[in-house]
Amino acid sequence: MTSETRTDVLRYTAFSPDPAGGNPAGVVLDASALDPAGMLAVAAEVGYSETAFVTAQDTAGRRFTLRYFSPLAEVDFCGHATVATAVALAQRIGPGELVFDTAAGDIPVLTAADDQGVLRATLTSVPTRSRPAEDAELDAALTALGWQRTDLDPALPPHVAFGGVQHLVLAAADRARLADLAYDFDALAAVMRRYGWTTLQLVWRETPTRFHARDPFPVGGVVEDPATGAAAAAFGGYLRTLGLVPETGTVVIRQGEDMGRPSTLTLHIDPTDPRVRVSGQAVTLAQR
Repeated sequence: MTSETRTDVLRYTAFSPDPAGGNPAGVVLDASALDPAGMLAVAAEVGYSETAFVTAQDTAGRRFTLRYFSPLAEVDFCGHATVATAVALAQRIGPGELVFDTAAGDIPVLTAADDQGVLRATLTSVPTRSRPAEDAELDAALTALGWQRTDLDPALPPHVAFGGVQHLVLAAADRARLADLAYDFDALAAVMRRYGWTTLQLVWRETPTRFHARDPFPVGGVVEDPATGAAAAAFGGYLRTLGLVPETGTVVIRQGEDMGRPSTLTLHIDPTDPRVRVSGQAVTLAQR
């Protein structure tokens, strides 16, 4: 009997209303009997970029302790697994407000059904921050990616952005550069471990309110994430730091298109508030 068959693992895809899109996540709603090694074993067996584990809840049943594991390690925060867990809970206890206690801090989440009845979750990140990338950081990342500085958009400078975990933000000069992603997996993983980055947030700006993104995740044992809520929150902080928040405060990120798993992440950014709201739908996948 495998660790997964001993544990009730739900499967959802986040940031898409279509099971063929979005980013799959495992969700364990009762992980109170699992230790960290057990959670890591389940995550490795599930094989998704992240599996979320509910380890405790309050007596009112709207506040939960949440831990996240990739197939290789625990991470402090994961946006798409948060959305998946929130929708899984909303299906069982009803839509409304939830709070997740995570290693990164408290994450409030509002769940509601849209006009088609698909549940949407809107998480509020921990305070975001962003700083210019140092030359050594940038050069190491570009070498592992096989990119040149001339491949970057000079209007969107490289930054290290934080929205619960750290991400290197690199803006491609054109859509073709973003589409052509073939990097050295082991070399990039080593660079990311050296600097403490969870993913690289590679973006291309179509308009001031619409971006396309790709997120390599080799430190989690995954080549690429099709939707990355934590990186989206960090990117919202990046835009705020650079003074690039549109008047509406709303930015849409399209991710996963080049992987065949299109995803839509909607950011709500207040220029005066370091917290960023990230919104998306989630639906169930076939359970195994």
